[in-house]
Amino acid sequence: MGYVPGSWLPGGTPDPLIDKRVNLGTQQSRIDGPDKVKGAARFAAEVPMEGLLYAAFVHSTIARGRIAQIDVAAAEAADGVALVMTHRNAPKMALPPPIGLTNLKAAGNNILSVMQDAEIRWNGQTVAVVLARTQEQANFAASLVIVRYEPVAARTEFEAGKANARTPDSLMIERNRLKKGDADTAFRTAATVVDAVYRTPWESHSPIEPHAATIRWDGDRLIVHDATQMLNGTAGSLAKVFDIKEAQVFVSSPFVGGGFGGKGLWDHQILGAAAAKLAKRPVRLVLSRASMQRLVGGRSQTEQRVALAADRDGKLTALLHHGYSVKPAHSVTDEAFTLTSRSLYAAGSFDIVQHAIDLDLLANTFMRAPGEAPGTFAIESAMDELAHELQIDPIELRRRNIGHADPVSGAPHSQSDLMLAYELGAKRFGWERRPSRPRSSKEGEWLVGMGCASGSFPYVRMPGMSARITIDTDGRATVASAAHEMGMGTATVQRQHAADRLGLPLDRVTVRIGDTSLPFGSFAGGSSQTASLGAAINAASTKLAGELLRLAGNDTPLAGLRANEIEFADAGLRKVGDPLRHESFASILKRAARSEISVVGESSAPLEVLKFSMHSRSAIFCELRVSEVTGEVRVDRLVGSFDCGRILNPKTAASQFRGGMIMGLGMALTEETLLDERSGRIISASIADYHIPAHLDVPEIDVLWTDIPDPRTPMGARGIGEIGIAGVAAAIANAAFNATGKRIRDLPMTPDKLLLA
Repeated sequence: MGYVPGSWLPGGTPDPLIDKRVNLGTQQSRIDGPDKVKGAARFAAEVPMEGLLYAAFVHSTIARGRIAQIDVAAAEAADGVALVMTHRNAPKMALPPPIGLTNLKAAGNNILSVMQDAEIRWNGQTVAVVLARTQEQANFAASLVIVRYEPVAARTEFEAGKANARTPDSLMIERNRLKKGDADTAFRTAATVVDAVYRTPWESHSPIEPHAATIRWDGDRLIVHDATQMLNGTAGSLAKVFDIKEAQVFVSSPFVGGGFGGKGLWDHQILGAAAAKLAKRPVRLVLSRASMQRLVGGRSQTEQRVALAADRDGKLTALLHHGYSVKPAHSVTDEAFTLTSRSLYAAGSFDIVQHAIDLDLLANTFMRAPGEAPGTFAIESAMDELAHELQIDPIELRRRNIGHADPVSGAPHSQSDLMLAYELGAKRFGWERRPSRPRSSKEGEWLVGMGCASGSFPYVRMPGMSARITIDTDGRATVASAAHEMGMGTATVQRQHAADRLGLPLDRVTVRIGDTSLPFGSFAGGSSQTASLGAAINAASTKLAGELLRLAGNDTPLAGLRANEIEFADAGLRKVGDPLRHESFASILKRAARSEISVVGESSAPLEVLKFSMHSRSAIFCELRVSEVTGEVRVDRLVGSFDCGRILNPKTAASQFRGGMIMGLGMALTEETLLDERSGRIISASIADYHIPAHLDVPEIDVLWTDIPDPRTPMGARGIGEIGIAGVAAAIANAAFNATGKRIRDLPMTPDKLLLA
């Protein structure tokens, strides 16, 4: 596509809403906020159903082997129990189809048969489902199930697995192995080289809302109220599993209490639907925190070697990024931590590859900024090490190496100004006060330091996302799509968008999202939903203008005009540049004796990414203290400065950025899934054992942005959901080095590591 002029590509002619804004760019409170505060917003585990049964799960205690014997008699005889389902009586179910870009009607993460045989594939696999009248009865009965296993040797050790690691051909949609230029020679002849290994641990999803579903069968129709960020993918997957038509599956998910990549299709929804089918009664399942850790994957452990070669001026002559992550054969998710190294810095040569370790563990999956979060920790820690070796300010080192085009492909940036983000962030943060010499600022027992780091996350826009726009005789618009609301303000921002797109006041636009009866929606992931749904609304509005013009006929001020000569304005259509030639929606519909007009538009293939290098960027700053006595780290301030195109709603965007930065704080200091490598069992199976940042852990967080429109995207915006976490862990680690002179390359950065370093 290199020869295609940029103006021919989708987004090549900048979206007029980049400059013509009324509601976009203004602070708007989330329209779902009042219902959530009042408790009126109904989540998946709150849908009432007659005759409801509650589910509890029995998990395997071995990593590999077979069920030799399972005794459910005591459980079946317990009070309130309606059903105990095991592999002996479970209905026949097909393999769940894997989530991926080639099939947007699939959402499977764990590509194994579900309760179809006696085989055990990981420690925590469900071996029995108990249904009872109350949750307490189900939980008690589950404790009565007795299972005897025939274990076999299991592969559960990361270090041992490296010897047989695979080198996949691709990561996500990128070629895995990258060699550009002569990196070997560059390392031999470089003025300065840093070469180190960085490690990040397993991390688990811990959303406020546990994974949950309320499920019933209505004849051969399956109705699922699910906590999912993949509505149509869940419906399509369940249809395949139970060998029914997709139209026979209805999935509703109007509100999701946090997804972050983990709320796709896992075994629990399939088991709930199977148990409801056997019991012929509706089933509610709410995973306990322990069950979530055993049935829902998270971020893979990584080991990353980063080597940087530079000349005397700090210009990178070579960048090497090698490493390992875990990807069981039944997992579909790459922890693509090396992708960031290809896009941030214009090194003279590259040597990049990563390897996948196949272990007998729960499938890993997407977790906010998958790949980019652990990858930026490694590359940005290495950049700080290089800055220290060269005695160059860390921001200046980045300025000297920032790529003005894609470092690998040479494609031009659609819009990119990371250094402006650094300039704005450094001024807000007070970077000039940073001590240049580590361990030179002290307050009592506390060593004080500052650090910074870059972050990057690719722009993603999904094809096939659809939206329906309906205009009624009152001139009101309803926008409908099977999109998702996970707390980021989807309906709020798209209401602003539709109002500006259609020339309507905000209070005359309604947005309906959240179930599969609405036009097709791709998943809410990869920071893609805003651009994808925005493109669909844009396409629908174009169709709507043509349909309204046809409906208006000749007895109208618009007579004789073509579609490219009109625009939406003042609750109707008008000729571009001539406001007197205008007719309202209500007038057009009334004359045509129509009560409404409705059209569906679809997000086209994202050809813009074939022509342009498109990434959201972050410049993260941290100030912290480290106790010389205890090794405790107290983060006092975080500043995030972002270059993500236009910001559509500053109020919801600030919340998104801060939420990502808090996850980065947890990644740096506290979050670690503890795995017993002798048995493959997760032992940090509660929030008491897996510590996510609480209010007292979170410092003052300031966010700001460049707000420069990207001319190649809908509304001039790029995704912001995941860029907030990228770079935060490195900024904290770099600040800790500035405070103590001790370099921590192994997360989380717990006190013992700082004391012993």
